[in-house]
Amino acid sequence: MTRRVTTQVGIVGAGPAGLVAALLLLAAGVEVVLVEKEARAVLEQRPRAGLVEHRVVEFLRREGLADGLLARGFPHGWCEMVMEGEALRFDYAALSGGHQHWVYPQQHLVADLLTRLDALGGACHFDETARALEDIDRRPRIRCRDREVVCDYVLCCDGPDSLAAAALPSGSGTGFRYPYDWLTALVHVDRPVEAVAYGVHAEGFAGLMPRAGRQARLYLQVTPGDDPARWPAADVRREFAARMGATADALPTIDEVIATDVVRMRGRVSTTVRRGRLLAVGDAAHVLTPSGAKGLNLAVADAADAARSLVRWYRDREDDDLAGYSGRRVREAWQVQEFSDRLLNLLHLPPAADHEAAFQLRLRRERAVRLLEPGPLGAAFAHWYAGSGRGPDGRGPVDGPREARTPPARDAPDDPVRSR
Repeated sequence: MTRRVTTQVGIVGAGPAGLVAALLLLAAGVEVVLVEKEARAVLEQRPRAGLVEHRVVEFLRREGLADGLLARGFPHGWCEMVMEGEALRFDYAALSGGHQHWVYPQQHLVADLLTRLDALGGACHFDETARALEDIDRRPRIRCRDREVVCDYVLCCDGPDSLAAAALPSGSGTGFRYPYDWLTALVHVDRPVEAVAYGVHAEGFAGLMPRAGRQARLYLQVTPGDDPARWPAADVRREFAARMGATADALPTIDEVIATDVVRMRGRVSTTVRRGRLLAVGDAAHVLTPSGAKGLNLAVADAADAARSLVRWYRDREDDDLAGYSGRRVREAWQVQEFSDRLLNLLHLPPAADHEAAFQLRLRRERAVRLLEPGPLGAAFAHWYAGSGRGPDGRGPVDGPREARTPPARDAPDDPVRSR
C-alpha cells in the first residue's frame, strides 16, 4: 500500500545540497520532506569532495551549520604546481587577502547536517528511491516505491542522473566531453597532506589532495573510458612518482591504495533549471569536473538560492526570486565552468606529437608564473580559486548579522572576482 505524505517542499536527494536546502527551509518554518535512495550509513561514510570554499564556510557559519567543520576541519591557503620538475608555490590566501579553503570531507559535512536535521525534527526517508515526478506544473508528486510525497514545490538534488532531466524541456542543456579522464584513488599516506599538489607532465596530469588525517585523494590523467581494474596499487604509486618528478620525494608516501575509480571528465550546463514548481539544484542542474573543487560549493550555492527564494514566496507570496532562480543559477554555472576549464587547460597538455611536449610544458609554466605571482592576474585567479566573494546567500563574507540580511538586487551587475 502506498503511503501518501503531504508537505510544503519535497526534496529528492539528501546530499549536501538537499540537506542545506532542507535546513534553511525548516529554520524559516517551512515544512520539508526528503527522500533519499541510499542508506544513511552510506551517506555518512562515502568519500566525495573535500575542499570547502571560503564563501561557503562563511555562509554555513552564519547559518549555524559549520560547527563540525570549524572544529575538525583545517584551513588550506596554498598549493603547488609542479612544472618541468620545479614546484611553483601558489599562495592564494595571501594573493586574495586571506581567503582560503577549509579541508573537510564531504561525508563528515553530510553527517553533521543530518544530525542537525534530526535536531530540527526534519523528515528524511532513506532507502527510498524516487521513481517519477508528476504534475510539477500544479501540485507536484514524488512517486517512490512505497511512498508518495505531495508538495507545493519539489527540489531535485539527486545528482547528474536526476529525475529533473526528464522533467525539464528536452535539449535544455549543452555539454562537453574532455579528451581524457582522471583515475581517482583514495589513499592512505604516511603523514597528512599539507597542501594540494598539481603535477603537469608530458605523460599526463597528476594530483594529490588533502583529506582527513592520513587519507588523501590522488588523481592521474588517463585515456577516456579507462578501467580502474587496470591500475594495481604498484602502478598507481609508480606513475604518480614519475609525473611528480623529483618533488615526489617531498610529498607524503603512499602507504596504501584503498579504492580506485575513474571520473569521466565532462561539463554540462542546462539552459534552464526550473520548470513549473520544480527546481533543479547542484549536479541535477549542472555537471562540473573535479578541477578547482567547485562541484560541492556550487551545489550549496544553488541550495541556498532555492531555499531563500522559497522562504520569500511562503512569507510574502512574492515570486520575483523564484522567477529569477533559473537565470541566476545558469549564469553562475557558466562562470564556474569557465574557471574549471581554464584550470584544466593549465594542468593538461593538448594532444600533440611527442616533440611538441617540451614546448607545451614551457608555455604552461610561463602561464602559471604569471598567475601565481603578486599582481592583478594573480589576485583575480586567487579569488576565483578560493571562492572568496559573495556567499551563497548573496551576502559578502563579513556583511553583518544574519537578522540584517537583505537579498541582493536581481539585476545588479556581476563582478567576476567579488562574485566568487
